[in-house]
Amino acid sequence: MSNKVGLVHSLRDGQKYMDTWPMRKELNLLFPEQRIIKATRFGVKVMPAIAAISVLTQMAFDNYSSMPQSVIIALFAISMPIQGIWWLGNRANTQLPPSLAGWYREIHQKIVESGSAVEPIKSRPRYKELARILNSAFRQLDKSSLERWF
Repeated sequence: MSNKVGLVHSLRDGQKYMDTWPMRKELNLLFPEQRIIKATRFGVKVMPAIAAISVLTQMAFDNYSSMPQSVIIALFAISMPIQGIWWLGNRANTQLPPSLAGWYREIHQKIVESGSAVEPIKSRPRYKELARILNSAFRQLDKSSLERWF
């Protein structure tokens, strides 16, 4: 039972993280999130149709002997975006490595110095806190302040 709660929690966190992560070209080379988010969003739109077509095609041609393979293909297609959301949920809750944690603290300090409101600094930040602080930085800091990091 606890694994199901963990999976549901991870999927929910993945969805939130996908909505929180700043989709900025400056972050493309540093983090895989943008590519995974784009692929996951594409999968959410396309894979249900592929799953349905895989099964309906066999039904339309009365090829019921191939139905088990079609169902497996459909399940695989449906699972792909779920895997992306699950990965994002796990990533969101992963503690930042020391170098990124230092970067998180620097950006947080810069936002505080600029006089903007920001959530309290976390002593052990995770990727979801980094996503929030990056969003704040892109929204609240001017371009010259960001040049140091990007």
